[in-house]
Amino acid sequence: MSGTEITDELLEVAQAAAQAGADVLSRRNAAELNAINKSGDGDWVTSFDIAAEEAVRGVITAARPDDAITGEELGTSLAENFSGIRWSIDPLDGTTNFIRNIVYYCTSVAACDADGNWLAGVVNAPALRRTYWATRAGGAWLNENGTTRRLPGPVLARRGGILGTGFSYDEETRAEQVKDFLPMMKGLSDMRRLGSAALDLCMVADATLDAYGERGLNEHDWAAGALIAEESGAWVHRPKLASPLDGGPSEPDRLAAWVAASATDLSGRFPI
Repeated sequence: MSGTEITDELLEVAQAAAQAGADVLSRRNAAELNAINKSGDGDWVTSFDIAAEEAVRGVITAARPDDAITGEELGTSLAENFSGIRWSIDPLDGTTNFIRNIVYYCTSVAACDADGNWLAGVVNAPALRRTYWATRAGGAWLNENGTTRRLPGPVLARRGGILGTGFSYDEETRAEQVKDFLPMMKGLSDMRRLGSAALDLCMVADATLDAYGERGLNEHDWAAGALIAEESGAWVHRPKLASPLDGGPSEPDRLAAWVAASATDLSGRFPI
């Protein structure tokens, strides 16, 4: 199978898997959230996170049983006859938004090879009726309300530039993020914190945001969105993974994802 054929196949599976997760989220019922804290105040997991991940895994496993899967809620599963392809899943990125019925949440699904090259990624935001996707060297795309278009990427030297970012639930990490904030704002005029790293990255790809930066993300937060942003023409810095085969962890205290029009835009912003 050629490189194009494998990426096309992975994209098809990723689209179906992300849709399955998004379908679970579309059935949101406040009475059935069953939200609990995972690691600290505000770090929620709900019954919908779990159900969406199970739905995503079901689609991937049925289509490609020899692939490995890393998910936010259910960990990493390695196939006995490992194909060399690993999936990274965030079944519900923006859980706090989801709980509070704020529309910025999504299912994120991405696939990488044994060398850590990201080959296909899909971000499905059901409340926004948007699905973003990309394949390696295949561009970035958006289907919104049934209409598909190629994404333009960031706009160079646009006045009034807007930064997307986020903040950790962990107090120490959050303190470091606050220190990062002013350097990242260099040359930009405003900031938005929408609550979903995957969607922030996609919004750089569709030129809603001009840049995105955040310390301390997990791989599943940025896997699909970073590929989509990169394929739109943005410059992306990803953290190094301990192992591309098992999904992590990322290097500690390193910038998880910064998206800008070019590498030169990073001058003085962050130690990467």
